[in-house]
Amino acid sequence: MNLPSRQQLEEPEYLLADAMRLIREAVLITTAQLNPPGPEIVYVNEGFCRMTGYAREEVVGVTPRILQGPKTDRVQLDRLRRQLSLGEPFDGEILNYRKDGSEYVIEWYIVPLRNRAGEITHWIASQRDVTERKAVEEQLRYQILHDPLTGLPNRVLFIERLEHALSLANRNPRLNAVLFVDLDDFKVVNDSLGHEAGDDLLVQVAERLRASLRSEDTVARIGGDEFVVLLEDVLGASYVTDVAERIIERLRETFVAGGRELTITCSIGIVLAASSREPARELLRKADIAMYEAKRKGKTHFARELLRKADIAMSGAKGRGRARYQMFDPGMNARTLKRLRLKSALRRALVREEFVVHYQPKVSLKTGNILGLEALVRWEHPEYGLVPPSEFISVAEDTGLIVDIGRWVLKETCVQVRLWQDRFPSQSPLQANVNLSARQFHQPDLAGDIAEVLEETNLDPQNLELEITETVVMEDARATLLILGALKSLGVRLAIDDFGTGYSSLAYLKRFSVDTLKIDRLFVAGLGESAEDEVIVAAMIGLARDLNLTAIPEGVETFEQLRRLRELRCDVAQGFYFSKPLPTEEVGALLRRNLLGGGSWGSQNLS
Repeated sequence: MNLPSRQQLEEPEYLLADAMRLIREAVLITTAQLNPPGPEIVYVNEGFCRMTGYAREEVVGVTPRILQGPKTDRVQLDRLRRQLSLGEPFDGEILNYRKDGSEYVIEWYIVPLRNRAGEITHWIASQRDVTERKAVEEQLRYQILHDPLTGLPNRVLFIERLEHALSLANRNPRLNAVLFVDLDDFKVVNDSLGHEAGDDLLVQVAERLRASLRSEDTVARIGGDEFVVLLEDVLGASYVTDVAERIIERLRETFVAGGRELTITCSIGIVLAASSREPARELLRKADIAMYEAKRKGKTHFARELLRKADIAMSGAKGRGRARYQMFDPGMNARTLKRLRLKSALRRALVREEFVVHYQPKVSLKTGNILGLEALVRWEHPEYGLVPPSEFISVAEDTGLIVDIGRWVLKETCVQVRLWQDRFPSQSPLQANVNLSARQFHQPDLAGDIAEVLEETNLDPQNLELEITETVVMEDARATLLILGALKSLGVRLAIDDFGTGYSSLAYLKRFSVDTLKIDRLFVAGLGESAEDEVIVAAMIGLARDLNLTAIPEGVETFEQLRRLRELRCDVAQGFYFSKPLPTEEVGALLRRNLLGGGSWGSQNLS
């Protein structure tokens, strides 16, 4: 090895050159000229050559622009020129290009070299390749800001983009819109087909949402089955509602998940924003409120236009079921606050046992005897008095409290009806009718809960009839077959409630093994007044008879309605004409008069 002489070791130029050669980082020195054509490279070390792929002779005498390309950050370059023009050091990151055209990211540190007079004669720059570190950082940032299942932006990134859109609107007036998209009854998919099928469905929903939007719009998944959309710089509200309708229609198209064909609907809340006067999170909250309003209104059933005896699949209004959108209006804030208070009060009501059951009789149109009692829950609020179900059932459904309330109603009803059976014995024991909510119906342990209650209360399963609405039954007909089969194995009776307001098919109706069709009051109200309603009710009664089922029209309120039902050879009915729902103590008196008194409802009532 040739060691340097003492004289060489004492020469600064030799030391500097050797140090530059040994440094692994890229180093280059340029002239001081900043104005066009700009500085020229006068020196590069071996680290520079390794990093860029250029030989020393290829770059000496040319400008550093040889390293720039189409993606090089021009804003960063402008900042660099400003710093150097002031004679100040510069540090920052920038994307450069190697000789072979590949991209790499460097950390730059540039300082001026001055002569003894203090004049800048050269610039010296060190460069460190941070490409791998930046890739890791970008990957981490992506993971932090995106949903791992769908690859969509998450809540954090959505808020960032919304805030940016609002700030642009402040500088240049423009209209933005936020759409809150929630899948209706998605829990049913997870419960019936498993979470893997549910995840598969969510991925497909994400793809359809992306396909429904412009490239400049943002769709994000912010949790569960909730998605949000940001529409930037839109022309007006009509464009936004068009997008909402397009999303609804795209999501209505059949999906395949878990090896099964699925049809789903969604509810959409919309809020418009022209500036950043309101925080992004507040706009998201308002869109969420509007979505719940859309979901609430979507629960209203739509009457079908026609019911034929050969096929009860009926055509309905556009946007049937829950699928709908709703614009936010300020009045929704007050309603939302009321719902929040109601949720808290409901939780306390369960603990304080503030719920009671009222009962409405089902009456034989042949004998006038009470055949059964439908249990209807009421809330005895300590401050507001008796709260009707329309005020709290939807809130109980949303919170999941309906499961505990429903279980309590089932047991309370079975206990009470069993007591009445002992007190008023009859050849046809009194029947208990209990409604199952959508959430209850899809509980995995539903059949076990009911079996346990029947055993505890000693009620004959044949004396319990469970009522499920037609809409719930048809949400997933195949899963419904399994659930109804499990319930039927207990020996209980099954009824489809609100019949005529859903969209049953005759094929499935035959396979559901139900015992009773309860005809919705919507059609009964028109008896004697609407020829169309008479045709529909007659078809329903005839259909039930042909399928060996019991048809029970609900909402009978007038003698004329009763007369027409008897002419249609209907055997059982229910409604205010016979009795409104009564508290327990009044039901006892009614049963005494009816079951022990020959079942008369008056001289003309059933004649």
